[in-house]
Amino acid sequence: MYIESEKKNVAKSQKETFEFLKRVENFEKLMPESIEKFELLSEESFLFQLKGMPAIKLKLDKTEANHLVVLAAASDKLPFTLRGEIEEKGENESEVQLIFEGEFNSMMAMMIKNPIKKFITTLSENLETI
Repeated sequence: MYIESEKKNVAKSQKETFEFLKRVENFEKLMPESIEKFELLSEESFLFQLKGMPAIKLKLDKTEANHLVVLAAASDKLPFTLRGEIEEKGENESEVQLIFEGEFNSMMAMMIKNPIKKFITTLSENLETI
């Protein structure tokens, strides 16, 4: 399954946006209102739960300075990554696109596609306000 958000403009430099996304505790600020739980587990991992969904643990998997932040599921039950690609648009402006990639059976994919799409959209919209 591959889902990408629209590219969103952020009123911060590419470096500032990268630093924000690299700190996993900042994802609490991006979560939708339907969040029931957010728990920081370490400097590189957190657990969150949305209403009606199981808790999901994410860990910082990979970064490329000022351009890329990749979070990966810490469980093999739902193997996926959430990638944030950051492009410079100006001195105090950057553009971010979130990309979700996961391997799911067709039944699971059918059940989670719309909630995941809505989740990714909300995260990217909330990025505009950081």
